[in-house]
Amino acid sequence: MATSVVETRGAHDLERTRAALESYLAALVARENVASYLSDDVVLTLVEAGQEFRGRDTVATAIAELHQTTFDARPEVGNLVVGEGTAAGEFVFVGTHTGDFAGIPATGRSVRVPYTVFYDLADGQIGALRILGFASGLVAQLSAEAAPGSTTPAP
Repeated sequence: MATSVVETRGAHDLERTRAALESYLAALVARENVASYLSDDVVLTLVEAGQEFRGRDTVATAIAELHQTTFDARPEVGNLVVGEGTAAGEFVFVGTHTGDFAGIPATGRSVRVPYTVFYDLADGQIGALRILGFASGLVAQLSAEAAPGSTTPAP
């Protein structure tokens, strides 16, 4: 049975999407500049906060600030589901609160927040990131009362 052009293109697009996402995530975990993985008109949306960042430089800066300034943190990569030009992932944001976030001054607290990201990709670049659970999870952990003698919130 001959492979159709659509099937061949689909497999190629799927592999291109997977490769682009895996390269981006490796750079993110390594705390490298992620700008080259983003399209010029990329949009980052913190869904539950209703906050958007637009443009390659703005989004790359926002990502770097969250991981290196506001927090000293890295994502732990969980499950990834990759389709043609789209992907979704489960992550855990792990680190220490070192700067102002959502009006909460640096607490020095350790955070461990699960979140989900949905990605749209085209031509090997990320065009949209929609993040759920991130901002609300961080605010909840940072505003929870700490146990006596601890820098982490009480269970």
